Amino acid sequence: MAKANTIKASLGERIFYVSNYFFFFLLGIATLFPFLNVLAKSFSSEAAVISGLVTVFPIDFQTGTYELVLGNKQFMNSFKVTVLITVSYTFLALVMTAMAAYPLSKPGLRWRKPILLLYVFAMLFNGGLIPNYLLMQNLNLINSLWSLILPGMVQVFYMLLIKNFFEGLPEGLEESAKLDGASNMRILWSLVLPLSLPVLATVALFYAVLMWNSYFSAMVYISRPELKPMQLYLKELIASTNDVLGQSGMIDISRDLNRSPEAVQAASIIVATVPILCVYPFLQKYFVKGVLVGSVKG
Repeated sequence: MAKANTIKASLGERIFYVSNYFFFFLLGIATLFPFLNVLAKSFSSEAAVISGLVTVFPIDFQTGTYELVLGNKQFMNSFKVTVLITVSYTFLALVMTAMAAYPLSKPGLRWRKPILLLYVFAMLFNGGLIPNYLLMQNLNLINSLWSLILPGMVQVFYMLLIKNFFEGLPEGLEESAKLDGASNMRILWSLVLPLSLPVLATVALFYAVLMWNSYFSAMVYISRPELKPMQLYLKELIASTNDVLGQSGMIDISRDLNRSPEAVQAASIIVATVPILCVYPFLQKYFVKGVLVGSVKG
């Protein structure tokens, strides 16, 4: 068998590739450095953190800071609240978004273009903070977790991604199902959604990260400590540098003397970040395909 002809890269192309690799390597280091710095501080002693000696490796390694953070009742309660609202919001938002995208993916839908324009208008403009607060107040949702879940139930951009994906599915599949007597809802739940797993997994990840990292809505609508999500707790923790250790409610001077407020903050951030990072490997295989296929058709 003849050897396959190979095209040899020119000197300019090799320089271009090496430059690209070098640039993205530096970009990756710059992106990773803050996380490694926070991680190192969370495992370092108070003296090392205060003196500014910690970079990306812990100094005087210790794990007592994590024991302090995980033993903090307020932190663990906020963590549970965040898990609850993230799971609930992601599921409900994904269902509502898919149900909105399916009819809008049909060219024969009456008034389809005006409805899409209304969605786009709602994506670009909103009533503002005060009208939204008054709405939540009139609905008796202040100091309710529903005030964090309901307002952002359908994100228009994600709905358009799913709509474009639906438009790319073969029409013959739905026509065959209709000939067998399937209703539109049966087609959506039993045929369309199982075929749309890549884009649904991608959008679910977007929704989960959006809710997991959100703190502003909770800062506006939630004042009861037992309902505060984790990101709001972290925001208040980082903003308050005085008596941070006292927030644990169980200070032992001999044990906690080597715990700096900055290390406690760093450990809290790491514990809050790791769970959502663990989700990415399970959805990574769907991520690129879902975004690309959902963004081709307009």
